[in-house]
Amino acid sequence: MQWQDVLADKSLHDLPYKIELNEYGNIEMSPASFIHSLLQGEIAALLKNQLGGHVFTELAIQTGKGVRVPDVAWGSHHFVEQHIKEICASSAPEICIKIISPSNSKVAMNEKIALFLESGAIEVWLVDEQGHINFFNAEGQQQKSGFNIEMGKLI
Repeated sequence: MQWQDVLADKSLHDLPYKIELNEYGNIEMSPASFIHSLLQGEIAALLKNQLGGHVFTELAIQTGKGVRVPDVAWGSHHFVEQHIKEICASSAPEICIKIISPSNSKVAMNEKIALFLESGAIEVWLVDEQGHINFFNAEGQQQKSGFNIEMGKLI
C-alpha cells in the first residue's frame, strides 16, 4: 500500500486513530488520549507563537521505513515552499515531536527519533504525558532545544 492509497480509502477517514504506513506497506494505528490531544494543542500554540513559521499536526513524512507521523512538527517557510505540492512530505521539517503514550516502547521511540533525523529533522522532541520534554539531535540527547524557544510548563 502507498500513502495515496491510504488517503483515498474512505473507510479510513473517520477512525479515531493516527495512521502510519510501515516499510512493508502495512497500516499501523495508535489511539490518542485526552491528554495526548491537549499536549498537541499546547505544543503547537507555543511553537507558532515563539518561532513563527509553520506548525503541523499529524504531518505524513516519508522515512526510510515508510510513512511516519509526528504528533506535532514545526517547519520554516523554506520547508513549506519545498513540500507544499506533495501528498506526503518527502523529508522531515526542522522539528518533529512525538507525544509518548503508555503503549509506546522505548525501542519504537528510539527508532522514530532516528527515522525523523535521517529524514532531515534538526531536532526530535519526546514529550511524556506529564509534559516533560527530552530533546534529541544528530549528536544524541540534549539538555535543551537548539531553537530559541521556551517551553515552560505544558500542563
